[in-house]
Amino acid sequence: MAKPTNREIVDRYLAAMPGDQETLRSLRHEQFVEDWPQSGERIRGAQRAYDIHAHYPGGLPSGGVERVVGSEDRWVMTPTYTLLRVSGTGDVYTALLRARYADGSEWWVTTFLELRDAKVFRTTTLFAPELEAPEWRAQWVERIPDSGSEKPLAPR
Repeated sequence: MAKPTNREIVDRYLAAMPGDQETLRSLRHEQFVEDWPQSGERIRGAQRAYDIHAHYPGGLPSGGVERVVGSEDRWVMTPTYTLLRVSGTGDVYTALLRARYADGSEWWVTTFLELRDAKVFRTTTLFAPELEAPEWRAQWVERIPDSGSEKPLAPR
């Protein structure tokens, strides 16, 4: 069997997010580090990353839909991660994702991945909520229709 390319490793890693923790753990380097700059946190080691997800409040997001039965039937969407774009070469890749949480909030997620020894060695992940564009800039910008589903513009 041929050794997977770095891009194939990155694709498998991103496809496993957020719920397939066994695959994520198998693709992480033994010296794995993840930084979350917005909260000032660093996770050292694949086991600690696994443990954080194992203790996710309310259980790890599955990205699926569950039926909740009560006084009336309701459908609840757990956080879903939609991969929008992956770019990179060699040992460094960037992924843009969109996350939707059960409370209805939409978040943009950017992950920078660095590989070493055919494993994900380091990631830096930034989380940003959607926000309303200020009206004062309207004369200089154009609105992106449903920005989560539009394909990125091709380079000029």
